[in-house]
Amino acid sequence: MNRSNIKKLILEGEGVSLDFKNRITSCEKIAKTMVSFANNKGGRLLIGVADDGTIKGVKSEDEERYMVTRAAHFFARPALEPAFEEIYIDDKLVLVAEIEESDTKPHYALGDDGKWWVYIRVQDKSVLASKIVVDVLKRSDKNEGVLIEYSSKEKALLEYLDQHERITVKQYCDLLNMSRRRAQRILVNLVLSGVIRVHTTEKEEFYTAS
Repeated sequence: MNRSNIKKLILEGEGVSLDFKNRITSCEKIAKTMVSFANNKGGRLLIGVADDGTIKGVKSEDEERYMVTRAAHFFARPALEPAFEEIYIDDKLVLVAEIEESDTKPHYALGDDGKWWVYIRVQDKSVLASKIVVDVLKRSDKNEGVLIEYSSKEKALLEYLDQHERITVKQYCDLLNMSRRRAQRILVNLVLSGVIRVHTTEKEEFYTAS
């Protein structure tokens, strides 16, 4: 990647596949970002760039590389393998760590609480994945094919989405007076088969017809 490409990326700002880090201060935080990239379509970390896009440069390239590698190997499960590149911009060194989309999803990041959590990328944030999204990630690469049974429960959901723009898990449970677990199982199958889409925001998760 050349200098002008990096400058262009920085101007576009942080997003689904781009994150700026002035410096790496925590393996937990950086693992969360890398895991969210791997669970999505991949992404790049630009180290030595402040949140507002100011190029600060890295003081010790070896130290930053060590922190990222440590986070990728010990704070992500399955472990990740970032690809590094060094680019000088205005005499300042920016370290680029690239994470490819994984074919062994979902990846988990070790949290401050000592537990492993799945994260996905929503705009420029790494957001905790819901149980439904984790199930979709687990099964979406298996190519086992999803057999959809259109029972009255699936039919009711699609009829509801015909009349309304969106539905949440709770609304679906209330609509048919069924358990959350049963509702989640139906939603996972319908997402995997492409009939409905799952939308995660920082505040809520909802479903729309595809």
